[in-house]
Amino acid sequence: MPKMFRTVLVGAATAALTGSLLAATAATAGAAPAAGADQIRADFNGDGYGDLAISAPLGTVSGKSNAGYVAVVYGTASGLDTTKRTLISQATTGIPGTPESGDYFGDRMTTGDLDGDGYTDLVVGVHGERIGSTDEFGALTVVWGGAGGLKTGTDISSPLPENRNELGWSVAAGDFDGDGVTDLAAANNAMPGLNIFKGPVSRTGKAAALTGVDTSDATGINTDKIVAGDVNGDAATDLLVMGQEESGDGYRTRSVLYKGGTTLKPAGKVAGGYAATIADVNKDGYGDIVTGNFMEKSADEPNGGTGGAVTVTYGSATGLSTRTPVRITQDTAGVPGAAEKGDAFGWSLSAGDTNGDGYADVAVGAPSETLGSAQKAGSVVVLRGSANGLTGTGAKAFSQSTSGVPGTAESRDFFGASVRLTDADGNGRAELVAGAYAENDGAGSVWLFKTNASGTTATGAKSVSGPGLGGPAGLSYFGDVLEG
Repeated sequence: MPKMFRTVLVGAATAALTGSLLAATAATAGAAPAAGADQIRADFNGDGYGDLAISAPLGTVSGKSNAGYVAVVYGTASGLDTTKRTLISQATTGIPGTPESGDYFGDRMTTGDLDGDGYTDLVVGVHGERIGSTDEFGALTVVWGGAGGLKTGTDISSPLPENRNELGWSVAAGDFDGDGVTDLAAANNAMPGLNIFKGPVSRTGKAAALTGVDTSDATGINTDKIVAGDVNGDAATDLLVMGQEESGDGYRTRSVLYKGGTTLKPAGKVAGGYAATIADVNKDGYGDIVTGNFMEKSADEPNGGTGGAVTVTYGSATGLSTRTPVRITQDTAGVPGAAEKGDAFGWSLSAGDTNGDGYADVAVGAPSETLGSAQKAGSVVVLRGSANGLTGTGAKAFSQSTSGVPGTAESRDFFGASVRLTDADGNGRAELVAGAYAENDGAGSVWLFKTNASGTTATGAKSVSGPGLGGPAGLSYFGDVLEG
């Protein structure tokens, strides 16, 4: 099946890249994500505080435009500390590869402890990397965690799929076979489309084994985006595969859950979309699947809505619950704003417990939201988890027009094109990170929010840019993807 999903993204999105749509879910170091724990914090240096990786896939490196780099900011007792940071690119000593125009290094990322040493590793899917003089593209670069943080990396060298057509188009980590060791899933644009690299992965780049999964043949849905999480609360990580299936004379977005175990097996289809997260929003011990569809509702996009929508499919001990999925838009009671055509509500998603009540909350990006006269300025809505599930009650909205948030809402900033909820200060509450890749004519910027007993707050928010962390000035799309 052709990769129609990508065509839809390019035609619908206002960005030149779609990395902010395709950032995969993080995996906890050395184990599968706990039931409902979507954004297990990445601790690259093992100090007990969550760290954050920020991509700048259009950044110029060694004079090569669009080569890309990743900025890593480390967590502390006071939260993310921008003075404790490092830049990683293919020009960094110890990192494989050579900066080349069009590599877009960093626009696909995930995290997990692939070698089992107790430190979280960063995986970069360099899907634009050309392999010699062949027509093959794609590399999987693992940047190894350690006491000093992220410093050196290795490309996974074996075993590799027979066809590497943009290997690393999407990446996700988790213990898919339930053996207690972190595995890596990677999508490409050749059959079978999904590859599972069994862990551990050695620092020489060798995985224990490789398995291919032909999702198109098994379910009619091609593999475009993959998201890891535990839906049924067992020892094995499940994998959500998002793509498209044939519908009439065209295609429509659709997702299928693959149940983890000795082999990944299809366990049912759920609402499609372009972003997803798996988190326990009702605190029943099972991960719930939240998909975001920023497209307008139509025959081709049945799970969208005016201005976009998110759909919650609940988990259970047997996998997908029989409970009717719940759809939330900006017209849902309690959700700030109004559902307006073109808002792109659901473009980006991330989950975490923002107030420490044990329920996972969900940050929803609406990067094309118009604020006053500023068109496509963008906003982020934080929806609350509850005993009844994800709800609009108590939801909060943040933008550059919110008091306390640095900057000014301007047309085509696309604030909220990326979001991340992660506990960087170790206080049990996940802080919001929001990106606007188009800020300052595509230079990009990221906003760091604090939390209090009531959840996310604009008080004390600050912004950070690529140059502010030592990166190059100019077109970079800094903040296009957030991982941590």
